[in-house]
Amino acid sequence: MSGMERADAARNRARILAAAAELFAAKGAPNVTMDEIAKAAGVGRGTLYRRYPDRASIATALLDEHERDLQARLLGGDPPLGPGAPPAERLAAFYAAMVDLLEAHAHLLLGIETGAPRFTTGAYGFWRVHVRALLAEAALPDPDAAIDLLLAPLAPEVYIHQRTDRALTPDRVKAALTHLARTLLS
Repeated sequence: MSGMERADAARNRARILAAAAELFAAKGAPNVTMDEIAKAAGVGRGTLYRRYPDRASIATALLDEHERDLQARLLGGDPPLGPGAPPAERLAAFYAAMVDLLEAHAHLLLGIETGAPRFTTGAYGFWRVHVRALLAEAALPDPDAAIDLLLAPLAPEVYIHQRTDRALTPDRVKAALTHLARTLLS
């Protein structure tokens, strides 16, 4: 019997995540209610809230795989994203990879990585450590003061504003961030 419960729980989790992904993509995570997710997934509110207490926890589950992949490439991938390239080139590659992540998943990031909560996510902590290491390697004075400034252009709200209100292409955003990285760290 307990095997059946686990199978049901796994099925419910998959249905919840699939429904949320579809709704988040269509309406933007901040515009989707938990009730809409439960209804679209065909589960009760109690089932939804037992597994996911809020919209952010669902967005986090959906994003986790993509962020872990990027983290692995930063730690052990080929240069310039991975180790072995100069700090300016690694920062530029990190910016480009983050723009790709934002382009594909900004609708999810808007559900969890905006405002003050952005600074408490595990992914942001990882990005902070990575950028701090690059700044220290480049011998930038006071790297601790610069880290959040260099991550600020990657805030989901900034990226959505650039893409939507300013009509910038991902390539233009990448080019500007590459210039920033090379100017600061070269």
